[in-house]
Amino acid sequence: MGHGKDTGETPAPARPEDERLPFGQLLAYGTQHVLTMYGGLIAPPLIVGGAAGLKPADIALLVTAGIFVSGLATLLQALGLGPFGARLPIVQGISFAAVSTMVAIASHDGVRSVFGAIMVAGVIGVVVSSFFAHLVRLFPPVVTGSIISVIGISLLPVAFDWALGGRGTSGYGDPGNIALAGVTLLVILVISRLFQGFVSRLSILIGIVAGTLVAVPWGKADFSGIGEGKVVSLPPVFAFGTPVFHAGAIVAMTIVVLVIMTETMADIVAIGEIVGTPVDHRRVAGGLRADMLSSTVAPVVGAFPASAFAQNVGLVAITGIKSRFAVAAGGGVLVVLGLVPLFGRVVAAIPAPVLGGAGLVLFGSVAASGIRTLSRVEYGDNLNIVIVAVSLGMGMVPIARPEFWDGFPDGVAVILDSGISAAAITAVLLNLFFNQWSAYKKDKPSVFAAAPERATPASGTPDRPAVEPPPSPGIAGAS
Repeated sequence: MGHGKDTGETPAPARPEDERLPFGQLLAYGTQHVLTMYGGLIAPPLIVGGAAGLKPADIALLVTAGIFVSGLATLLQALGLGPFGARLPIVQGISFAAVSTMVAIASHDGVRSVFGAIMVAGVIGVVVSSFFAHLVRLFPPVVTGSIISVIGISLLPVAFDWALGGRGTSGYGDPGNIALAGVTLLVILVISRLFQGFVSRLSILIGIVAGTLVAVPWGKADFSGIGEGKVVSLPPVFAFGTPVFHAGAIVAMTIVVLVIMTETMADIVAIGEIVGTPVDHRRVAGGLRADMLSSTVAPVVGAFPASAFAQNVGLVAITGIKSRFAVAAGGGVLVVLGLVPLFGRVVAAIPAPVLGGAGLVLFGSVAASGIRTLSRVEYGDNLNIVIVAVSLGMGMVPIARPEFWDGFPDGVAVILDSGISAAAITAVLLNLFFNQWSAYKKDKPSVFAAAPERATPASGTPDRPAVEPPPSPGIAGAS
């Protein structure tokens, strides 16, 4: 029998996230992911280690362990192993959501109690992952768009702090720091405008490198300490002693784990929207299992919970690199950085203002992706606009007034102090109340439902086409 002619072209993958790229491109794109997340990755160990009163050498162990575990977790999430992993371009890193709770535990009972609480809470998370994943049906575009927008908005203050020099530093607020962030941002914008293809997609990486090179003669970068310490080192097992299990710490960390799972599910849904691939409850369950398994094992080598990193969602959106193998390459880079502390010290020397200039683009693009999703929502004769308004408002509370929930019980404060989880809970509940609950449903339930009359297919207008474009393939089965 005859065979078709070989054109020499690689067939397009069935799913956009399965695209395979040349090794050099994978490494470059993966490194870009690492540089994007690095500042946020090392911050939680520094904060918690300081709260626990650890010595600088011990804090360095926390940082190295966090990098190593984040790399392994990213590989598991992107490539998958059996029932573990969403097999999407999702980067894993040490979760910010757990920082305040870990600081509280470490301040009272020490870091060993933090590790014990994480291990127990992580096991609980693995057990409930499958049930938790079925909640994906509660995330139609009006919900996902609101959550994605809040993810981007809630991350922008991090970029602003970086641009000012990094909170707590002696030069915080120096106009020179802001200028350096502006130089980095300008390089990214110029590269994005003047170049196409491979170079354009590396605009973030090029901007970070250029900003760092400018910072050296400016006196804003210090590489003097990169030669100190070991060149190669395996993360030691239980370097801080065996974990300690306290009931109160375990309860508090379990609540945090539920918050982390909510945020991870939102990130999985968000990346599905951006990539344009169906995300059903099975993929969400696999992602949550990987998330929780990584968090459970992390304390063995002295690391904290590793969850999906929202800032890297923005990188996928702005570069258009949807391949999960590019993210896996970034995971490999993180593993190497965790084994070779010298490399980690080089990356850690990147000035915070440089990261701030890049973060403005990255985090803003996440918010823009949410707005794009919300543009697909039908606002006529329903209360969807109220869902969006209240969800965004709730998500902004911790950003505008961080002390807002301080007077509430710890369990409430832990959940609502995260703008992402507050927006997710609000959007899901309001969507159920307004769109799913059939009792007392009316054709025109409120003045908020008022909207311009839509054109019929036969009488489209210049600003509203007769046939609307089909919705992008976000969540499988979402209405």
